[in-house]
Amino acid sequence: MTKTRSSNKLAVALRSIWRRGEGKFALIVLALWVVVSLISLVWTPQSLWKTDGYHVWAKPSAAHWLGTDGTGADVFSWLMAGARTNLFIAILAVVFAGALGILLMSAMVSRNSAVANVSVVAVDALISIPTVLIALILAVPMGASVAVIIIACGIGYGFNLARIARPQALLAANSDYVGSALSYGASGVSVMLHHILPNAMPTIMVQLSLSAGTAVLAESGLTYLGVGVPSGVPSWGHSLATSVKFINVYPLTVLWPGLIVTIVVVALNVFGDVLRDAIDPVTNPELRRS
Repeated sequence: MTKTRSSNKLAVALRSIWRRGEGKFALIVLALWVVVSLISLVWTPQSLWKTDGYHVWAKPSAAHWLGTDGTGADVFSWLMAGARTNLFIAILAVVFAGALGILLMSAMVSRNSAVANVSVVAVDALISIPTVLIALILAVPMGASVAVIIIACGIGYGFNLARIARPQALLAANSDYVGSALSYGASGVSVMLHHILPNAMPTIMVQLSLSAGTAVLAESGLTYLGVGVPSGVPSWGHSLATSVKFINVYPLTVLWPGLIVTIVVVALNVFGDVLRDAIDPVTNPELRRS
């Protein structure tokens, strides 16, 4: 019964998102991102390692749909392969941030005042550390890698998530129904999972959607700084980093990855906005009736 109600609410939320023009845009872009990522696992127009020294920085043509880069490699193929790398980074960064944020949020609303106070102070102090600085610190022992981006984004966004979700979680933690559950012998873990977390989940989901877009931007920035995706691994940030120095001479090679990153980040941010309205019973009457 619970699974059926959850499925119905999910279907209602998706319909609400699809009915809005910006929601259609976000869902279509995100669906294309996933589909292209999956296709790139088995097929790209050209081999990623096929280079043509006689046709470097070539303009778009039938052979190379978006032209070639400075090594003669096919830009479209690298962008397709980069889609899966960026999707992988965004998903794992969101999972890491979600797990850390929920853990910290739970500590910040703990009934143990010492744990709650220490957690609040720690999060307030650490939230000011930029993601770039975290990545630079991690890159010293780990070197440039995808893991650096995921961990840095997960830590930075996890602190932010805990800070933003805390007021909603605290409101639920101080409610009468939570007090009643505790008086009947419910454990703190049970109360968190069945009462506090569901109330904070809309805020958490919206923040994670926005964090996914920020992770895509972070990948581009950190790769450009040399602490992100290592050389030889396709990603949109790698395509930008290797071609941006030639922007005045060959602007198209920078245009394509920049345009893709912009569209995907905008889609993720728009999705977060429409998701907020779609999963909130106050703004979505259909959800209250489901």
